[in-house]
Amino acid sequence: MSTEHDQLPLPDYDHLPVGNLASHISALTEDQVGQLLDYERAHGNRLPVLQVLEHRLDALRGGAEPSGSVPDRLPELGGAAGGSPVSPATSGPPINPPSHGDPTNPAQPR
Repeated sequence: MSTEHDQLPLPDYDHLPVGNLASHISALTEDQVGQLLDYERAHGNRLPVLQVLEHRLDALRGGAEPSGSVPDRLPELGGAAGGSPVSPATSGPPINPPSHGDPTNPAQPR
């Protein structure tokens, strides 16, 4: 049975950084991790991802319990509210080029 992207138990799974995967799958059940594993094998088949998923599946089969909750949106993908909007009011100060190499700069010795 092949799982479709919109049926995955983890939102935006395909765009989740591999380094953050383990913390996000800790809330999933054995069946949900199995769904991700099947989906990964059929689509990306990325070895580091497969290893993380297989390790978690083994832990769940060995008695580990799901912990935490699955967010609706993943914060590392821009899903967190209250980020830092960029605007002219929040931009840094203007940067002047160094005096050596700009003939129009009055600070450059002649």
